[in-house]
Amino acid sequence: MATVVLLGTLDTKTEEYRWVRDRLREAGCDVLLINVGTFAHGAELADIGANEVARAAGTELDRLRDARDRGAAMDAMATGAAVIVRRLFGEGRLDGLLSIGGSSGSSVAARALQALPVGVPKLLVSTMASGDVGPYVGDVDVTLMYSVVDISGINRLSRAVLGNAAAAAAGMAQRYARVRDETGDERKLVGATMFGLTTPAVDEARDYLTSAGYEVLVFHATGSGGRAMEALAASGMLDGVLDLTTTELADDLVGGVLTAGPHRLEAAGRAGIPQVVSVGALDMVNFGPRDTVPEKFADRKFLVHNPTVTLMRTTRDEMAKLGARIGDKLSRATGPVEVYLPLKGVSGIDVEGGPFVDPDADAACFAALRDGLKDTGVPVHDVDAAINDPGFGRAAAEALHRLIRARRTGE
Repeated sequence: MATVVLLGTLDTKTEEYRWVRDRLREAGCDVLLINVGTFAHGAELADIGANEVARAAGTELDRLRDARDRGAAMDAMATGAAVIVRRLFGEGRLDGLLSIGGSSGSSVAARALQALPVGVPKLLVSTMASGDVGPYVGDVDVTLMYSVVDISGINRLSRAVLGNAAAAAAGMAQRYARVRDETGDERKLVGATMFGLTTPAVDEARDYLTSAGYEVLVFHATGSGGRAMEALAASGMLDGVLDLTTTELADDLVGGVLTAGPHRLEAAGRAGIPQVVSVGALDMVNFGPRDTVPEKFADRKFLVHNPTVTLMRTTRDEMAKLGARIGDKLSRATGPVEVYLPLKGVSGIDVEGGPFVDPDADAACFAALRDGLKDTGVPVHDVDAAINDPGFGRAAAEALHRLIRARRTGE
């Protein structure tokens, strides 16, 4: 029987959690109820009490109560909840995680939800499931459901929403419990990055790697995609990384909207995972609609990609900084790395006759990258082609296949 872990603040949501627990049981699931509330009310409902959650965070519940610091208490309970759900998952006692709450409860639940691997069912019913939900989702597959009304009693609207949430969590957990013990896919797993303007290269690489026996996960390099791939690399799930599209670094450097943060292009290197890296779409910084571009960039070169995406060409100076940044990151990698440089253009619009063509800017990037890898032993391959020209993606994929095979055989 599938087990759903139900996590929340029982001191403020006792009635609601009891109702959802009963719906999960009716759906055929076992339920483990974790209390992350710091007050006594509702404690009797919990299978794992707030005291245990606090201790998992290295503190005591009485200490949190006496301190009267709401922020510190929430942080500690979030930390403890994450520790406990990871432990339950490792023990095979968690097939899905469901939480319901307002802003505070959702913040505590978010850390627990994000502590579970991709593929484990995670559902958050929240009053905050609108606007910027990045802090709740993180880089994993959290499913969000807007509560419509506040989580305050069971009424005709909350009954419908919470009933659907319980049914969804039960269904996901039951499926997960069925498939988790099946023989897994034994193919090596490769993470690859792609943008619309590097798609032909990545498609060619993916076709080659698939035919060579790999399973390829393609991540859209939109900030969240890069962070998701970094998280998978850090978790040890990936056997190789084909990072052809490092465009998120440009957004991080210049101030675009698709940054993956300052630690992009680091996880695979730290983990010693074989990686082949290129400079795909470094010619552009991403913004929203044209009228949202900051005024300080008014004199720059732009391309309206679609009504909601405006691209700005990176300058020679910015490209040099990007090359240096990539070189620095790759120079610290603990595993095998190779770099492939498309000398005739780094994206579909950075080609002869294209709106972003700028050979001098590209050359500055290439030179800085080479300089950053000087004397490191990292091979840098100059390819007399644009990134999307036939052959470039395959060459990079063949190199990654060689690195993974060499690592496996000790060649």
